[in-house]
Amino acid sequence: MAFQSRPNFLWISLEDTGPYLGCYNDLIARTPNIDHFAAEGCRWTNCFSTSGVCAPARSAIITGMYPISIGTHHMRTTHVNPSTPEMPTPYSAVLPHYVKCFTEYLRADDYFCTNNVKTDYQFESPLTAWDELGEKAHWRNREDPKKPFFSVFNLNASHESGTWPENCPELEYDPDNVQPPPYLPNTPIVREAMARMYTHITQNDRRVGGILDQLNQDGLAKNTYVFLWSDHGPLPRGKRWPYDAGIRVPLIVRGPDLSAGQISEKLVSTIDLGPTVLSLAKVDIPMHLQGQAFLGKRIQPPREYIYASRDRHDLSYDMVRAVRDHRYKYIRNYRPEIPYLSWIPYLNRHPIMQEIWRLYLADKLDEGSSVLFQFPRPVEELYDTKTDPHEICNLAKDPKKENKLNKMRHVLDTWLQDVGDMGQISENEMVQNWYPNGFQPETAPVVCIPIGPGFPGIEPVQNGDVFTPPMVVQLHCATQGASIAYTLRTDENPYWQLYTVPIRLGVGQHVLKARAIRIGYKESQEIQQKFTVRKMNRQS
Repeated sequence: MAFQSRPNFLWISLEDTGPYLGCYNDLIARTPNIDHFAAEGCRWTNCFSTSGVCAPARSAIITGMYPISIGTHHMRTTHVNPSTPEMPTPYSAVLPHYVKCFTEYLRADDYFCTNNVKTDYQFESPLTAWDELGEKAHWRNREDPKKPFFSVFNLNASHESGTWPENCPELEYDPDNVQPPPYLPNTPIVREAMARMYTHITQNDRRVGGILDQLNQDGLAKNTYVFLWSDHGPLPRGKRWPYDAGIRVPLIVRGPDLSAGQISEKLVSTIDLGPTVLSLAKVDIPMHLQGQAFLGKRIQPPREYIYASRDRHDLSYDMVRAVRDHRYKYIRNYRPEIPYLSWIPYLNRHPIMQEIWRLYLADKLDEGSSVLFQFPRPVEELYDTKTDPHEICNLAKDPKKENKLNKMRHVLDTWLQDVGDMGQISENEMVQNWYPNGFQPETAPVVCIPIGPGFPGIEPVQNGDVFTPPMVVQLHCATQGASIAYTLRTDENPYWQLYTVPIRLGVGQHVLKARAIRIGYKESQEIQQKFTVRKMNRQS
């Protein structure tokens, strides 16, 4: 397929952002660029994340696999806290050998893939996932301007830490105009923290406008699908939790064949984003992916349910599973004996959380804002999100809802059986299985096998071998599931290509460098091999 006829893709991800946007009928938000963008595309009103916190959620997005299915469900794996040295952190999750970052499938189909700049996948981003990864990564850096691209820009102004006073000295919103949800105290401190949240959302909106302006300047808007989404929601009892406040996120898509101003009420999960890009790019979707395309050639029937999970957050273990249909949310608490508010130091830095603790100690929380202090926790929670959008009134013991409760129980059990739940084993046991004797496995080095006249592809290349054209080089790695990157460039920071087919070498001197990586393993040692290719002398 000619490059010109293939669509481009631009992702703009917002951190810690629920549908607090003007186009989602938020009465406070000032988001003119996003609102205009939404008017040009399709806006989903029922998009949900797989987790209420970034790293598990982003692992699902980049792999198309549920975090509990691949062992990326604990938040987080790369940090160490001196207060809990017994934990198995730090580690990089070792995924099943067949699981890849979905961008590898795009790269293998000649897409130029860039990420600016956040990864946070629960594993080290493999060299093979991106053509460019960093603060300067941009579609504008591709050598061939006709080559299709997939470019990601992560906007982090709206991260939870932006609500800390030192990170937002100037407010663009009047706190007195902010109305907190009923499960948070309505006090000046809470309103001011939410005003900071809105301030950073507006700052992100300006960046969205700037990125879209660049797309227009390059004449690429008409042939580019632009996705705007968030990894999960903000605020205490939102972020880290499978309540709608934590997992309901904005999703807007503008594209060549999408009518302007559409609104879709279909259920969508953020695990579906990668498969949908593959579908629109007409790239085959591997059968193991658990997400499903909601646009394009491989579009799937609309979802009946979305699913979410909660496990360890920083220092504190929990285990919660949830399922939601268009109206009802079912939550199962596997640890009802522990309080809702476990020790999470990062959460306790949040000014709203500090205000909640202050009011709790003074016995001044009202019924709504004391919801996080229920004890014991219910084993099951059931909410009617239509009549109770903030999920305050638990219907699990309502006899009138028994049939619905039983149905949602069955749906959750079926899903857990289908995808597998690595939360059923301890994190220590999981990591010991990945890291035998405490050592991270290392990817085997790459082997080069020449194929051409006199070289049938039986033995690896030897130093000093001279080859006759035509010839190719196969690359091989003995580690199951490893991907290989290679380069024929000799500059200090070469461009690494994804190995997909044998490498054809013409007449001349060549230096081939190669590295292999399986997700969760150490990267292999880099190999360097010289090739001399000469035409055969012909005697008259």
